Amino acid sequence: MLGSGTQMGDENKLNEHPVGGIERLNGAVVVRLVGELDLYNAPEVRTALLEVCAEQPERLVVDLGKVDFVDSTTLGVLIEARGTLENRLAFLLAAPRLETHRALTISGLDQHLSVHATVEAALSASLNA
Repeated sequence: MLGSGTQMGDENKLNEHPVGGIERLNGAVVVRLVGELDLYNAPEVRTALLEVCAEQPERLVVDLGKVDFVDSTTLGVLIEARGTLENRLAFLLAAPRLETHRALTISGLDQHLSVHATVEAALSASLNA
């Protein structure tokens, strides 16, 4: 009985859409990601980010504040999306929680991507090198 309840909860988590919302603010776009970002939902994250990148916004902030886990597939999606922007400095990550921040640090991506403590900090950060 307990096992099937746990399995059902896991199934619901797997079906959770990874994009919690997209908000446009004065030339900036904030993409809010949620839950566990992995091989299974990375295509949805990729589609959403590439659609926004195609607009070439002045600033693209990826809000990681509600992300519980991120795997290497999703980290690759972030790099791919950033590479499609004319101004790669306009791609900013915001509010990573402990596990997500750890993944960025271990992978070394925190040295290559602009990571900010809050969405507000990312929205007001300088886009100059």
